[in-house]
Amino acid sequence: MPPRQLTMPKLSDSMADAVILRWLKAAGEAFERGEGLIEVETDKATVIYEAEWDGRLDAILAPEGATVAVGEPIATLANGDDAAGRESRPAASPAERPAPPSAAVPAVKARPAVDDAAPGRPVATPVARRTAVELGVSLHELAGTGPGGRITVEDVTRAAAETTAAPSARAPLSAKGEVSIHEPTPTQATIARRMTESATTIPVFTVSTDVDVSQIVASRREARERSEEAPSVNDFVVKAAAATLREFPRFNASYVDGKVECYSRVNVGIAVATDDALLVPVVRDADRKSLAELAEETRALADGARRRTLRPEDFHDGTFTVSNLGMFGVRAFTAIIDPPQVAILAVGGARRAPVEDDAGGVAFSDLLTVTLSCDHRVVYGADGARFLFRLRELLERPLALAL
Repeated sequence: MPPRQLTMPKLSDSMADAVILRWLKAAGEAFERGEGLIEVETDKATVIYEAEWDGRLDAILAPEGATVAVGEPIATLANGDDAAGRESRPAASPAERPAPPSAAVPAVKARPAVDDAAPGRPVATPVARRTAVELGVSLHELAGTGPGGRITVEDVTRAAAETTAAPSARAPLSAKGEVSIHEPTPTQATIARRMTESATTIPVFTVSTDVDVSQIVASRREARERSEEAPSVNDFVVKAAAATLREFPRFNASYVDGKVECYSRVNVGIAVATDDALLVPVVRDADRKSLAELAEETRALADGARRRTLRPEDFHDGTFTVSNLGMFGVRAFTAIIDPPQVAILAVGGARRAPVEDDAGGVAFSDLLTVTLSCDHRVVYGADGARFLFRLRELLERPLALAL
């Protein structure tokens, strides 16, 4: 028998709560297994949650625009015998009882107003609320032009434009100038929580090395001259990291409840910067994919992350992470471990630099700085050094990676 309550499902490994963007079924409406029930914004993406059984919505507890923690009730359900509905509603008086079927007029079930359950809170659409946060507009100062005085996204953008055009209309709140408050999105709040957890609970050490990627840069240059879409330098790094993880399984692990979980599959997360967050889609079995297959998949994942079109499962089950800021001209940086993983590789940009050759002369090479952050509870300094030594060997002889 289906449960009597619908609770907020956990749609990603790191999800703590989510915003209900839209109810796809109204109160009293029946649904079948596999039908969409709600559209939610998680810490990773905007997704539709599909029903896991047949049933009917009895009452919606969490309105559109509400932020709800995982496991919290969002609706009550009526089973086939309507037991949930009978228990949750008082008996109707004779005057309230519906007319007999012959005299009844079909009624359209109306979706509850967005803010009916929040007295004193400005009545606004979910999109208007999100836009107000992004633009720093206070909803309490707006008069809505939508149905019933509801604040629309057009009202918010108009107020933001007027504020920008006449900044003198707002007096500075302090010697620092005008102050605008921006609430974090669910994604930003989750990142903040997980990074704080990482910084306060994981004893971290880092090791760095320079890698000569001249052969990789030369092969990419030749491919572009032939109008071929060549794998990126980062694709080579991910492929080499996956191969190295196979040889050093302690880095392909998690630290959970005082124990080390080492995994048989090598699933490498690729950090992707978006406009307002850092998302980490996962390439599963990266060590078993060819370089061409890996390059194609990482391009698709990065594009999907920026468009926010990836599925929740695209972010699950990562065992190691690669973060690259080389495209921004960054030479080197230290990345923060994403718990419960035990390591993350930070990749800088390739640069031309003079190096001594075997004959004692000077030649220019393409150097790349990589920095490995490690959880000292699981691996030690010598382990990190050996990991980077093997990674450098693979990148400086990339022919084997391209096979």
